[in-house]
Amino acid sequence: MSQESNRIIFSGAELQADFKPGGALAWVGTGPDGKPVNYVRGKVLRFEPPRVFQYTFAVGQNDKESRATIELVPETEATKVTVTHDEWAEDDPSYAACADGWPRILSRLKTLLETGKTFKPH
Repeated sequence: MSQESNRIIFSGAELQADFKPGGALAWVGTGPDGKPVNYVRGKVLRFEPPRVFQYTFAVGQNDKESRATIELVPETEATKVTVTHDEWAEDDPSYAACADGWPRILSRLKTLLETGKTFKPH
């Protein structure tokens, strides 16, 4: 996937990661002031290409971490994608935004895979 497609799918952010257990990762984009900002940060927990990518997940400066797991399972004519975002703290303020964000991200990814094109988020 191209960097531009990746930025469109992930609302302008680009993944920067050290893909080994314990490695740092960040979804980095441009802030309103034009400077780089870490929208999401975490650490790689599991990276088993092409099947599993699991990492801790904290939005911005929020100290509360959750866990995101992306699993790919080959099926007869397609690949099943399962995203599990769990281990939330009860009072994590980023829960609502993430619950809304994953469906948009997966919809954009589906469009890219099926059509070869991406659409800019509104």
